[in-house]
Amino acid sequence: MAARADDARVWRAPSIIDVAREAGVSAQTVSRVANGMDIVRPATREKVLAAMDRLGYRPNSAARALKSGRFRTLGVIMSGLSSYGNMRTLEAIANEASRAGYSLALTPLWTIAQAGLAGAFVRLAEQAVDGVLVVLEAHDLHDSDLAHIAGIPAVVVTAGGSQPYPTVDIDQAQGARLATEHLLGLGHRTVWHISGPEDSFSARDRAASWEATLRAHDREVPPVLHGDWSAASGHAAGLRLAADPSVTAVFAANDEMALGAMRALREAGRIVPDDVSVVGFDDMDMAADFQPPLTTVHQYFDRVGTAAVEMLVDRIEHRGEAGQGLVPTELVVRASTAPSRR
Repeated sequence: MAARADDARVWRAPSIIDVAREAGVSAQTVSRVANGMDIVRPATREKVLAAMDRLGYRPNSAARALKSGRFRTLGVIMSGLSSYGNMRTLEAIANEASRAGYSLALTPLWTIAQAGLAGAFVRLAEQAVDGVLVVLEAHDLHDSDLAHIAGIPAVVVTAGGSQPYPTVDIDQAQGARLATEHLLGLGHRTVWHISGPEDSFSARDRAASWEATLRAHDREVPPVLHGDWSAASGHAAGLRLAADPSVTAVFAANDEMALGAMRALREAGRIVPDDVSVVGFDDMDMAADFQPPLTTVHQYFDRVGTAAVEMLVDRIEHRGEAGQGLVPTELVVRASTAPSRR
């Protein structure tokens, strides 16, 4: 058997020579099939592929990389895996990378906190990647990091703002405007806001758009309540809002904080949406199962991940010019919002 090296039956991986012998063709023909060249006759190609399958042969990716200059691997640097958005984005990146014929090498940034982004790039370079997807927020990127990004094809995901490097982002401002205008359109005099962390670009952009929308409609801008994306922080903010009878509409910067706020309002005897309307942001899978079902801003994380991989692969394979991609949001209206009774 080709996979047995000697009488001791020590296993070794089948070689290109083994496949050639099994298929009754030359090693050069096997090499052409393994590298996807289209100059091999279909019948011969099928014979070679069948021999590969019988022997369990897998092309030597390292050797192919040395020959082609490509490793068919994309690096991913990610600041966190716990958030709903990052997990959905990573899932889309993995799916699109696989479809394009690339594998992923993931480097969670918190595992090398002291080395920072520069250390993450060094680690990925050691793993021989063709390009890098950086899933970070704008405040995590510094001028010194740009030199590392410039040295290898890279796309930054959800970086926000106008950046001097290729980015793909959710239209955060549009989503916050849709949420705020929805509540104003229901007759609420103003809209209170539970924001995410102050050091988060997404949170800052949503809060800025909320404020700008209120001002554009000549409405009072209440003070912002800051959370940390968790339901617990939304609950704490909700307790403060529940104590103010003038509060009739709340826009939370994510669904988890909206969930916590609705629990606090319920505990205080404020009925959602009869007394207070609540809008979230994300459209988590369970948002429709909240009590009541949550009106929220849907983010197309799948489109973000797919667009980022497409942009990066185009840069790698075709030296494409990458700019800034912006993915729109959509307001999903459910039962947590209703016309104001005042």
